[in-house]
Amino acid sequence: MDIVKEAKNLALREIEKFGIPSKIHFEISEKKALELAKKLCADKTITLLGVYLMDLKFGEAFLKGKIEEHVKMSIKATKEFLEKFDLKEEVKKKIINCVAAHHGQVPFICKEAEICANADCYRFLHPKGFFHTLFELAKMGMEFDEILNTLEAKLDEKHKILSLGICKKELEKYYYQFKELIKIAREL
Repeated sequence: MDIVKEAKNLALREIEKFGIPSKIHFEISEKKALELAKKLCADKTITLLGVYLMDLKFGEAFLKGKIEEHVKMSIKATKEFLEKFDLKEEVKKKIINCVAAHHGQVPFICKEAEICANADCYRFLHPKGFFHTLFELAKMGMEFDEILNTLEAKLDEKHKILSLGICKKELEKYYYQFKELIKIAREL
């Protein structure tokens, strides 16, 4: 049984079932996590497992109106998933840390967790993720001002999480450009 394939399939089944996070956001963080793992000589398996499992229960939590509990729910589901595999405890700890720390509220115990958290930021700070989020919020029927407020809150949240120099260099310019565009949009 290939644990990476199993984790990806599990995450994609959850996306199919609940509709969020979107497949585009999933693919953005997956691609960036893999790229960062290679560049930073991190463990590719731990990184991919972390990025696949970090938002595993996001859709369910959203549907239940418990979005703030999605990390806790994802940690529990990740632990259950990992029990099916013969992994060293240290590896399990790192994977769980990838899930627990991806919002920057828990310290990183390994570079793979830091990579997952930074890869998650691309979902909102990179133009592809930003515009996809804008599109999705509009599809949900949000009013224009509410969309701007939501986008700005996500920009600020993810900007605070950015910790890797390589990611800051790439994303900060977009962060400031989007912030300025939101400000201009509010002025008219």
